[in-house]
Amino acid sequence: MNFLNFILALVPIIWLIIAMMVLKWTTWKAALGSAVIAAVEALLIWHTPVSVIGLSALEGICMALWPIVLVIVAAVFTYNLVCRSGGMDVIKRLLTSLSSDKRVIVLLVAWCFGGFMEGMAGFGTAIAIPAGMLVGMGFPALFSCLICLVANGNPTPWGSIGIPTVTLANVVGFENSISLSTMQAIQTAFFMILTPVILVMITGKGIKAMKGMWGITLASGISMVIPMILVSYFVGAELVMVIASVCSLLITGFMAKRMKPNPEYEMEMPEQTGKLGLKEIAVACAPFLFIFVFLLGTSKLVMPINTYLDQFSSSITFVEGQSPVKFAWINTPGVWIFLSAILGAWIQKVPVSVFMEVLKATIKQMSGSIYVMLSVLSCAKIMIYSGMIAEIAAFIIAVTGSIYPFFAPWLGCLGTFVTGSGTSSSVLFGQVQLNAATALNMDPYWIVGLNSLGVGAGKMMSPQSLSIALSAVDKQGEDSKLLKMVLPYGIGYLALMSIVAIAGSMIIG
Repeated sequence: MNFLNFILALVPIIWLIIAMMVLKWTTWKAALGSAVIAAVEALLIWHTPVSVIGLSALEGICMALWPIVLVIVAAVFTYNLVCRSGGMDVIKRLLTSLSSDKRVIVLLVAWCFGGFMEGMAGFGTAIAIPAGMLVGMGFPALFSCLICLVANGNPTPWGSIGIPTVTLANVVGFENSISLSTMQAIQTAFFMILTPVILVMITGKGIKAMKGMWGITLASGISMVIPMILVSYFVGAELVMVIASVCSLLITGFMAKRMKPNPEYEMEMPEQTGKLGLKEIAVACAPFLFIFVFLLGTSKLVMPINTYLDQFSSSITFVEGQSPVKFAWINTPGVWIFLSAILGAWIQKVPVSVFMEVLKATIKQMSGSIYVMLSVLSCAKIMIYSGMIAEIAAFIIAVTGSIYPFFAPWLGCLGTFVTGSGTSSSVLFGQVQLNAATALNMDPYWIVGLNSLGVGAGKMMSPQSLSIALSAVDKQGEDSKLLKMVLPYGIGYLALMSIVAIAGSMIIG
């Protein structure tokens, strides 16, 4: 156990924290700095050959471009296109027509629809859009931000068509995301049921708000959990949050329609301009429906198609002696999402000029996130192949020993708090978690999954999340006030996550 090597190995991560939190650098500049520092340390301190450093960085860049960048650009582009076509306005009208009870509205908008937006697009859309919708309905701005931050935490590992979980599985070398996603769904099950209760209590300012709401609130959480576990087990991470949130929305909406609003919590809703028809709803949702069909139809549930498409892939070994990286050129979510966007735009009669305009604007919008992914993946691969990650893991394991699982969610929380991204947290600490599981002879899926569990707490407290929420409701500059509001929930969730982590490790081993 070498404390000095441990600190030196942490320097790229420490720099990331200082650059973002103290120097107020943009994330991509801070991440690029971390990659440069990792390369210099790998060369001078860990004596890694220049060729290995260069190839490690190249592997990280390629893994970032395909499939991560492809997926996030495709997902956000699809969302932007639906907004531009007017489809999102139809979806908003549909949600606001279901209830006038503000407790139920919070469940429908922040929890169910927010979960859907996280599963489809992620990267802040699941905070910004529901928060803006709530303010538009008459909710206070900071309250709307708080509600959406708390609601968005735990679904994050399955955001943007499951990219944080898929990336985590790839980084640590798991064969696929199925077993990892299933374990994560089990780990987060309690929190997925707890969160709707918390949201209702925040809305009604206490436990009294649960009067007459226990049935719909528990149903809203349970109808999210069951599909999460089933989809994870049979399909994988990609469609988990999309299907789970739709199931929760259907159950919650069905029960909401049959609930009489409590006068104490009733809101005056804007008048609906005509009844929505099934065709109008289907057209508005067309891109999302195509995504569902394509991803499900090419998953392992339909093995003949999945097996046929699997031949259109390549395995490339970047660093000699390391595992090859597999690139699927057709059967990857980003390809199917882009195809869905094209078909959806055709159905919604979006002109080609508008389609291209939205695509260009989306690439510009996501450029910062693209640079972050390229830099973080490069940094992580250099740290892994140089031995820096192994050094960090060895020290933490030596200090914590058998109680390591208690602290495992803290790493996921830290990574997401700093970067604002569950994917970046997966890349930064996934290998540390796997090394710890191996050294302590614990279930690797349980320990690696705990990184994603902690992501939920980090996401709701991350400065990036706060900024996105406040921008959506035009309250820029209120960051400290909002952080003070959300901090107790984030810390409370992290404490409960640590208890679940250590208890589960005792049972699973």
